[in-house]
Amino acid sequence: MARKISSVVLIGGGQAAAQAAQSLRMSGYDGKLSLVGDEPVLPYQRPPLSKAFMKGELAEERLYFKPAAWYENNKIDTLLSQRVLGIDRSAQRIRLEHGGDLPYDALIIATGARPRPLPVTGADLSGVHALRSLSDVERIRPQMISGRKMVIIGAGYIGLESAAVARQFGLDVTVLEMADRVLARVTSPVISEFYTRLHHARGVDIRLGARLAGLRGSRGRVTQAVLDTGESIDADIVLVGIGILPNTELAAAAGLQCANGILVDEDARTSDPCIFAAGDCTVRPIIPYGRTGRLESVHNAIEQGKLAAAAIMGTDRPRVDCPWFWSDQFDIKLQIAGLSTGHDDIVLRGEMSTCRFSAFYFKTGHLIAVDAINSPADFLASKKLILNQARPSKVELADTAVPIRDILGKMTVQG
Repeated sequence: MARKISSVVLIGGGQAAAQAAQSLRMSGYDGKLSLVGDEPVLPYQRPPLSKAFMKGELAEERLYFKPAAWYENNKIDTLLSQRVLGIDRSAQRIRLEHGGDLPYDALIIATGARPRPLPVTGADLSGVHALRSLSDVERIRPQMISGRKMVIIGAGYIGLESAAVARQFGLDVTVLEMADRVLARVTSPVISEFYTRLHHARGVDIRLGARLAGLRGSRGRVTQAVLDTGESIDADIVLVGIGILPNTELAAAAGLQCANGILVDEDARTSDPCIFAAGDCTVRPIIPYGRTGRLESVHNAIEQGKLAAAAIMGTDRPRVDCPWFWSDQFDIKLQIAGLSTGHDDIVLRGEMSTCRFSAFYFKTGHLIAVDAINSPADFLASKKLILNQARPSKVELADTAVPIRDILGKMTVQG
């Protein structure tokens, strides 16, 4: 930005805000820096909530990006348990819920997303939970008792990861999914089939094409999930994982351009040149796919936090990576590079039965994505191939006798 920046405000307490704060200080910004979060804790990682943290394998302090001393040492004011009521763009100030306001020369909105509400009767019963925050896990985990019955609504990442944890705790788990396969929004039928078999083998009851009619309870607590067929399933606890909604209300009220997310450019800049946005709340250009969209991922939050900081400082735009995601379920790690939407061919490398294989997705001969199951080398190599718009040999990819590093070394770049 051309003008002098002496005050930067970050709205949000997640990965994107924490990354932006770190990047600003690392790049030499020495002005006032304030982070406003509506939770009572410092910025923390969300992906482990449905994985290691829920299982008790990760202590709470390890969720935090940085300890309190780091914010103090870097002179970052943290205003926690504080909501922002509005943005005054003409005065360049934000209004705080508990009184007062904060001026800004540059503002970064990293308000994230919230769980999509369950639109059925009984959704407000005790024992019905979403899983998005640290406090959600603190409410859910004490109820994860062996022998209890859990019903999970939705077979996306959150639903299946939670199902895996619940089975490891000894709960009786039923997953209800409206679609005809699990992970339908994020992967191919090949991977969906693998995960369906995996969960069935571990004792998870997955109901596909299942439509929830409502929840029943007794004395204010959930006791059953009722399908549109009339079938009822006993439930001591219900977990809702049917997607998220971007928190765009603050930006929209300020007149920023929004459409299923806050619209930003390649520098994470909104329609106001003094305001940036990063993370799950944004719709951004997705390189190298030549389109825009929302990316609900750690990769996106980190990358946009860095992009916003660089634009504020007027430094070179950081290198943009291809999108990546991951999921831990039981002893299986899924690592996804790229976006498989629109693929016209799939090549499998390795045997599905070994629980160590990869699905490579092509479009007009170009590699556009990979789903790597317990295959980190395939994942890492594919990120480079995708970024270079490579056309690797499908025959070689399918042959596990050909090392993936050799395929990477021989990649051909198409302009």
